Amino acid sequence: MRRIAVAGASGLIGNALVRSLTADGFEVRRLVRRAARDPQEVCWDPEQEYVDAAGLAGCDAVVNLAGAGVGDRRWSEAYKQRIHDSRVLGTRALARAVAALDERPGVLVNGSAMGIYGETGDRIADEDAPPGRGFLPELCVEWEAAAAPAEEAGVRTVFARTGLVVARQGGAWGRLFPLFKAGLGGRIGDGRQYWSYIALHDEVAAIRHLLERDDLSGPFNLTAPEPLTNREITAAMGRVLGRPTVFAVPAPVLRTVLGEMAGDVLGSARVVPRRLLESGFRFAFPGIDDAIRAALA
Repeated sequence: MRRIAVAGASGLIGNALVRSLTADGFEVRRLVRRAARDPQEVCWDPEQEYVDAAGLAGCDAVVNLAGAGVGDRRWSEAYKQRIHDSRVLGTRALARAVAALDERPGVLVNGSAMGIYGETGDRIADEDAPPGRGFLPELCVEWEAAAAPAEEAGVRTVFARTGLVVARQGGAWGRLFPLFKAGLGGRIGDGRQYWSYIALHDEVAAIRHLLERDDLSGPFNLTAPEPLTNREITAAMGRVLGRPTVFAVPAPVLRTVLGEMAGDVLGSARVVPRRLLESGFRFAFPGIDDAIRAALA
């Protein structure tokens, strides 16, 4: 496996993955939403379900991490549609393009999210847990189903159900760091809800593990082995950063500010990576303190 196509290469995870692959000598073809400027770019338009399939020819693997940011803005109906289309239509277009190739890549690693399980409370959810209800769980189910053309064509297909990525810049955690550094961080709601996190380093390593292991397919939870409550994570942020964590965001205030999305921030997701651990993957930063320090390094 030497040539890999990556959709969503400019995002938090995609950018880190491309850097890792390039550093190890892989040839990476980036999917871009404009005309390709060189042979390492592939033109596509996910919302229009268009992919320049010729650009995928000769690729050994395809990784699809594309999608509008779930937490980038308040959820209007129009933005929810954009979140949906950027994932579902884009995945379907990519899966169809892969299936139509004369020489297909060996594997498609498609993005997904732990949001598929919805509210879990104190219940532990592994890959066998059923989907939850609501916008995000239903979106994730449809998102994964959109990869069916590749699966039906015999391409090994993997779904990376990612948790909250601990990173200094980008994603939800990128918004938390400045607040905590300023001494303004604190628990959200009552702080009892579980947050399933993963260090960015481990996220990239897990995706590469899924790419390289020919015997792995289907859903994999990309979360650290021991989910923690928001209260515990808040304490860890204060401990590592050496800042007080006395502030708290009451649930009613969060609902006023975030609207519908507040339900997912206040909700509990106690998700564990059973299949990833069973496959032999080892986390470099399984604990929250080490994950936070790795993000700051």
